[in-house]
Amino acid sequence: MIFKSVGDGRPYPDHGYETTKQWSEIAPRQVRLDELITTKRTLNLDTLLSDDSTFYGDLFAHVVEWRGVLYLEDGLHRAVRAALQQRAFLHARVLVIS
Repeated sequence: MIFKSVGDGRPYPDHGYETTKQWSEIAPRQVRLDELITTKRTLNLDTLLSDDSTFYGDLFAHVVEWRGVLYLEDGLHRAVRAALQQRAFLHARVLVIS
């Protein structure tokens, strides 16, 4: 299995991080794919296969750590790409909320 679990929605409270500028204040780090729970059940295949899918957004996935659990909030296509390339890790910005 690629991810720890496939979720549907955000189980954690609203964190207020809405803009790329806000997320860019968090330094990226590596996270294991098998420790992530997704917050989306579906993936747009066009986005997955696009060469410039990160052109308008952040280069790093957005992960929220809540109660010791890592939730993949944005960057599902990056994570699946990493898995298809047989990588166990993904570079992501991890926001820790309590």
